[in-house]
Amino acid sequence: MSRNHFEAILWSLHLSSPKDDEDNENKRNTPEYDRLSKIKPLYNQIVTACKALFQPYKNICIDERMVASKARISMKQFMKDKPTKWGYKLFVLADSDTGYTWNFFVYKGKSEVSTTHGLSYSAVMDLLHLSLLGQGYILYVDNFYTSPTLFSDLYKKKISCCGTIRKNRTGFPRTLKNDFPKKAERGDVRWIRKGELLFVKWTDTREVTMCSTVHKAFSGKTVQRKVKEAAGWTTKAVPVPDCVVDYNKNMGGVDLSDALIGYYTVLHKTMKWYKTLFYHFLDIAVVNSFLLHMELCKRQGKEPMTQKMFREQLAKEMLDFAAASALPPPPTPLSNLTCMPCYFGSNATDLRRYCRRCQDAGILRVKTPIYCRACNVPLCLTSKNNCFKMWHDEHQ
Repeated sequence: MSRNHFEAILWSLHLSSPKDDEDNENKRNTPEYDRLSKIKPLYNQIVTACKALFQPYKNICIDERMVASKARISMKQFMKDKPTKWGYKLFVLADSDTGYTWNFFVYKGKSEVSTTHGLSYSAVMDLLHLSLLGQGYILYVDNFYTSPTLFSDLYKKKISCCGTIRKNRTGFPRTLKNDFPKKAERGDVRWIRKGELLFVKWTDTREVTMCSTVHKAFSGKTVQRKVKEAAGWTTKAVPVPDCVVDYNKNMGGVDLSDALIGYYTVLHKTMKWYKTLFYHFLDIAVVNSFLLHMELCKRQGKEPMTQKMFREQLAKEMLDFAAASALPPPPTPLSNLTCMPCYFGSNATDLRRYCRRCQDAGILRVKTPIYCRACNVPLCLTSKNNCFKMWHDEHQ
């Protein structure tokens, strides 16, 4: 494929029907208007494929993901704590062990959300598909999502939860009975149980608050920490609650997926906002395929490819498939016509094509309204540049 052909396809790339886009545009400023109409067909197919091709292991996690963009569109978000601060926000459910993106949705903006329990509650409930309910999964979330209401509702659906929690959350115990003294030592633990909910406070370099419906308060586990004493720095075993250990181990699934996408991302600047999400959907598909390849090799006892090797092999196989499926061009019929210049359109300004001889000479983007009727080749024919004559002299 030539560069010009590729650029023409890329420029004309659409993910939805122009008629559907026009119908949706007529609904602007009404409740029926869909901001994601331009990406909806591929968006739905990618989400469906992610769910169909892999079943998560026991531990899953939910977190936000940012797709970099500075487009002037209301869906663009700003998150100061993320490496990518400006862009489209995605809520992602990933497998904690592999980083496989199992489900996700694009956040449309504050005006699109209407829920009695807030955005964090509805985001989790939307991502937890029916096939996950009642299966004994353990969900890990950060303090944006954690709330006693959410954890209690999921516990009734047989999904256990664990996550950091903010002290000002509704339902967080306000009692000072088990609070830390003013000078708490590193490794001090306090907890309160309220039904199925366990609230834990732990002192590390700062106070950490957790909520869980699956863990014991403390089972004797420790972590190694460097402590400065009179004789210098020493390593000390510090008591740690079970929920903190498991949270640190299983909360990084979405971050792992983000890292794998970032190594070889196809995302680049574009003038169309929907193309940015198109490139990200490609990244999700390729990285998920790579993770499936790694899981398959692990079960078969084989050495998996690196992600770079996997992408190169994937590109090669796709090119081979395209070459095998392409139909050969029809044979050019013999013509008895005389070589004469003709216009593509009704006049010299109607239609223009790239001059064949100029392209062969390395002079790109020179268009002409004239072609040879016998050879069917676009050629320049001006007083300064007579490619028509020179091309026929060269091909006689």
